[in-house]
Amino acid sequence: MKLPRHKHFQLYPALAVCLGSAIFAFLAAVCPAAAQSATAPQAVVSKDVPASTWIDAAATNELRIIKNDDGKTPLRYRLRKIDDKGDITREVIETHSGNVARMVERNGQKLTAAEDAAERQRLKDILASPADFARHHKRDDSTRNDSIQLVQEMPRAMIFNYVPGQPQLPGATVRQIVIDYTPDKNYRTAETLDDLLTGIEGRMWIDAQSRRVVRIEGNVLRDVKFGWGFLGKINQGGSIVLEQTSATGDRWVYSRLVTHLTMRFVVKNIAINDNMTASDFRPLPGPVSVQEAVRMLLAMTVPLR
Repeated sequence: MKLPRHKHFQLYPALAVCLGSAIFAFLAAVCPAAAQSATAPQAVVSKDVPASTWIDAAATNELRIIKNDDGKTPLRYRLRKIDDKGDITREVIETHSGNVARMVERNGQKLTAAEDAAERQRLKDILASPADFARHHKRDDSTRNDSIQLVQEMPRAMIFNYVPGQPQLPGATVRQIVIDYTPDKNYRTAETLDDLLTGIEGRMWIDAQSRRVVRIEGNVLRDVKFGWGFLGKINQGGSIVLEQTSATGDRWVYSRLVTHLTMRFVVKNIAINDNMTASDFRPLPGPVSVQEAVRMLLAMTVPLR
């Protein structure tokens, strides 16, 4: 398995991304076999309706959108990312070739003229050299492929159970089905990558009406080695929280991602403490190209200090 560099962390291996994907992207790209067997459960928790049935139903909805990826409504939105390097807010536009973004705030403040000029030049460079942008997002595809491998194994690797009392999230207006997932002790795999699934557990909340996951939590139960321990490990005690929301109509998107992981990659220890929040979702009238997205971002007015 390749270990490409993550766009935010020079030595952040794909394994960290895959761990998160194994936890939350399960319901965004679960294997077709699980989706085809799905039924529509009643909006009640009953011992006669296995918890896995809700998982399959949610997966079917997500898979339908993925299969119709070319027809999904493209969005424009704000993304705020807080990590050890700072606090950055960007305006993001979705394209079929990858998201294009422009920084609009740093550390909660307006940009300086120099910062904005540098950002405008970066966008102009994309117009001048589209091949560099394409290569950048091709590396992301490698990580996505590793994530899909984990996602396809998750139905076999996990046990799903209803949570007693069905605790609802604050502010919930629609009933939520609450399910815990834990590793199946009988799960065996010959793939080193899939070993990540033996070290995580968590809880998910599914909107009973839309059958979408609105929140999913994952915790690292034990140290998880990859590459037989030669490449490194993800340390026990890490956590990931993801929330989804309806951006427009049937289009559900990630609205919040909080990651706390510590890991060793080869000889370097890495701490990952990210808090990403997406908001102000606006549907676009139709698909846009990378070049069109860049021009739209260059045309917007960004207040300066």
